[in-house]
Order: sequence, then structure tokens, then C-alpha cells
Amino acid sequence: MRYAASEKLENIRLVEESHLSARRALAKLGIPRTTFYRWYDRYLQRGEAGLQDQSPKPKHVWNRVPDEVKRKVVSFALQETELSPRELAVTFTDQERYFVSESTVYRVLKAHDLIISPAFIVLKAAEEFQHKTTAINQLWQTDFTYLKVIGWGWFYLSTILDD
Repeated sequence: MRYAASEKLENIRLVEESHLSARRALAKLGIPRTTFYRWYDRYLQRGEAGLQDQSPKPKHVWNRVPDEVKRKVVSFALQETELSPRELAVTFTDQERYFVSESTVYRVLKAHDLIISPAFIVLKAAEEFQHKTTAINQLWQTDFTYLKVIGWGWFYLSTILDD
């Protein structure tokens, strides 16, 4: 259960002013001793401010790419517009002597709207078949696949369809 800073302070004062021992007072309040003494130590060191909830996340992530490097990647990408994120990562690493992965380059460029989706060629379906058949065995479709069956080994699967 989470306690607000005011509730923690109230519990500390209750235990301090109680005629019971700390162990019994904490048992009546339903607060574990280790939790109470952690609160109490922080209260003695920093006062009421020490009782505020502390963020569990670190202030600095060890593998985060610095903002300065991100700016360099963006400016480098604007200079070398014909390179893909993979090529940009390799070239940036060679020239700047700072390793940046392809995925990092992609994320940085995407955040700055510098990723252009490839131009897709839209194919329209034909109105009718190109190779018309009038009887069986005139047009076949085949597919061969190599499958691994666990416990048996590798096998070929060949399918043949008569259109």
C-alpha cells in the first residue's frame, strides 16, 4: 500500500508519541518495521521532504544517445540525403568516430520526419487471365519447400496444382 508523505509523517509521530514499544505500535498500525525505519531515516536526514515518493527511474540512462549526437545525425542526414539509415549509421561511425546503430539512426530520423516511405508501385489486377486454359493439364503451378519435422528431420514438400 502506498502512503502519502503526510500519512508517513503522521505514522512516525504516532509511533514516537505512543506509550507502546515501536514494534507493538507498528504491529497495530500494520506497517512493517523495515518500511517504518526507512521512512524514519529519510525523515531524520531530510525532514518532511524526505518522505515524498521518490521516482524509481534513474536520472541518467547509461546507453542513451546524447542530444548533441542526435543533432549531428540529423544534420548529417540532411547533408547526405541519398543514404539509407543503414548507410548513414556506417558513414557517421566512420567519420565522427562515434558508434550509432542503424535502428538509432532510423528512430532519430523518424522523430524528425526525415524518413521517406518507399514509392510503392501499385499493380492493377488484369480483367482476365493472361494464359487461358481450355482443358486439364495445360497450366500447372508448382511450389517446393524444405521443411523440418521435429523428431524426423528435413523433408521436401512439393505441391503441384492444375489450373
